[in-house]
Amino acid sequence: MRHAATVLILASLGLTTATADSPWPHWRGPSQNGVADGPAPTRWSRTENVLWRTPLPGAAGSTPIVVADRIFLTTLDGQTLRLLCYSTAGEELWTRKLGSGNKNARGDEGNFASPSPVTDGEYVYAFVGTGELAAYSVEGKRRWHVDLQRRFGRFEIQFGMSSSPVVHDGKLLVALLHGDGDPGTREATVAALDTATGETVWAINPVTGAARENEHSYASPMLAETSAGPRLVVHGAEHTLIYDPATGGEVARLAGLNPTGNPTQRFVASPAFGAGTLVVPTAKNGLVTAVDLARLDGRQDLGGDAVLWTMRRNTPDVPSPVVAGEFVYLCRENGNLICLDRTTGRIHYQERTHMMRHRASPLLADGKLYLTARDGRVTVVKAGADFEVLAVNEIDEDVSSSPVLVDGTLYLRSFDALWAIGD
Repeated sequence: MRHAATVLILASLGLTTATADSPWPHWRGPSQNGVADGPAPTRWSRTENVLWRTPLPGAAGSTPIVVADRIFLTTLDGQTLRLLCYSTAGEELWTRKLGSGNKNARGDEGNFASPSPVTDGEYVYAFVGTGELAAYSVEGKRRWHVDLQRRFGRFEIQFGMSSSPVVHDGKLLVALLHGDGDPGTREATVAALDTATGETVWAINPVTGAARENEHSYASPMLAETSAGPRLVVHGAEHTLIYDPATGGEVARLAGLNPTGNPTQRFVASPAFGAGTLVVPTAKNGLVTAVDLARLDGRQDLGGDAVLWTMRRNTPDVPSPVVAGEFVYLCRENGNLICLDRTTGRIHYQERTHMMRHRASPLLADGKLYLTARDGRVTVVKAGADFEVLAVNEIDEDVSSSPVLVDGTLYLRSFDALWAIGD
């Protein structure tokens, strides 16, 4: 009965924020912006408030997803790419091979197991950097398996394809933004696949005029709810592109996201959406822009009337924004935390936390922000306009995966293990 109830929760969930009983179906949660409701632990260590720790067969930066009493994550196991299933008690239930081969990115910070799986409550969909995409029931029975490189063309992307899919209304939505550097070619693909068969429902080749490394995007697509219905947000190639997820028709685009003409302005951080505001990051200390999505119609540049504000320096490169209530939170790769007013862009504070690389995106839950550093330290900061560190927690293991909160349990995926933290 619990599984059936969770399917109903997912069906009714839409794009709302999580509740204490909600699953975590996408890499940034049910609202796809790193926000969760319900209680969340504040303090832990390797021995304090640890519910369990389960070793993993290999390292990856993909985020676990959780539905009912099951946890799914992708990982590298030697040269084998796997989908793993654990119970919420930490017991391994099953593992399935997705593909073979690997390419490490920036040392050990990324690999072909970087994309996170997604679920609709009955099936889990796992994508890896080889281009292989598979659907399994939550019990581990394979439904279908396809190779997106064979279907849409060989990936031309410097650090490997790491975009996570989105599942919506019987469709699996993928954004494959890459290219060989020639602005006249059309390697990039945005597509919808039928969740029942894996067959292509629609596919388009967005043309943006971007060239060189700017064609490459490591950001994941997301869904934003508007008065006109859900919109698919695709981020890369110097643009944010807005589509109708039902048809693939382009609704709008925000252009001009590389005003300095940086030839290596690849996007890594994904956009975040809340209270009608789409917050669009770029990269390499480039601009961050907030957009009133209801006013973004057709093509607009940065000066268009849909743009609420633009922050032009001291901005994140890898961690994605959090939009919650009247605030936008930005975590820079050096651990500096920035809090801005959502509608005006006024900076409430810019404060230093832990001076270590931050690759994970922040989580906001229970009035607290969780900032996860590469060395496994998680700084817990009070949410709101006033900066206050509530706790500093260490697990002493390397982490690049974003934290997950479900039913009061915080899940941390390190390079070595899967952790469950609870009060």
